[in-house]
Amino acid sequence: MPSQKILESKQQYVAELAEKIKSSACGVVVDYKGINVADDTVLRKNLREAGVEYFVVKNTLLKRAAEMAGLEGLDAHLEGATALALSKEDIIIAPKLLYKQVEASDGKFAIKVGFVDGKAITTEEVVEYAKLPNKETLVAKLLFVLQSPMQKLAIAASEIAKKNEETVA
Repeated sequence: MPSQKILESKQQYVAELAEKIKSSACGVVVDYKGINVADDTVLRKNLREAGVEYFVVKNTLLKRAAEMAGLEGLDAHLEGATALALSKEDIIIAPKLLYKQVEASDGKFAIKVGFVDGKAITTEEVVEYAKLPNKETLVAKLLFVLQSPMQKLAIAASEIAKKNEETVA
C-alpha cells in the first residue's frame, strides 16, 4: 500500500490533469511505443512550438482524471504505453502533428482516441480533424467566398459605367 504522501501527490496530479483536460479544446491519446528518441524529440519540439502540451501519463491516472473532468469514452483505449497531447485553443493542430508522426512511423506510433470540447471522438474522427486545413487557411477561404460576390458586383458596375461613357461620347 502506498504511503499517504505518495497517495496525496497522485491525487493532486489527477486533479491537475483533470483541470487541464477540462480547459483543453482538444486532446489526443496516443500509443507511443516504438518511436525512437530522435523522432520523439522532433515531435515534442513541433508540438511545443504549436502550443500543444504533450506528456506520457499512466493509464490509471488518466482514467481517473477523465472521470473527474466528466469525459467518458476513453477507458477502453487506456492500455499499453500512453501519451496525451492537449491543445487549449486549436482543435486541429494536435491531431495534425500527431497524424504526421503516425504516417512517418509505419504503424509503430498510433492514435488511440481523442476528445474535442469534452466529448470523446474515435481514431477515425481524429484523423478527419488532422486532414482539415488549418484555421488561417479556412479563414482565407471564407473571406474569398464572401468577397467574390462583391468583386463581381464591382466589375459589373464598372463595365456599366464604361458602356454609359461610350454611349454619351
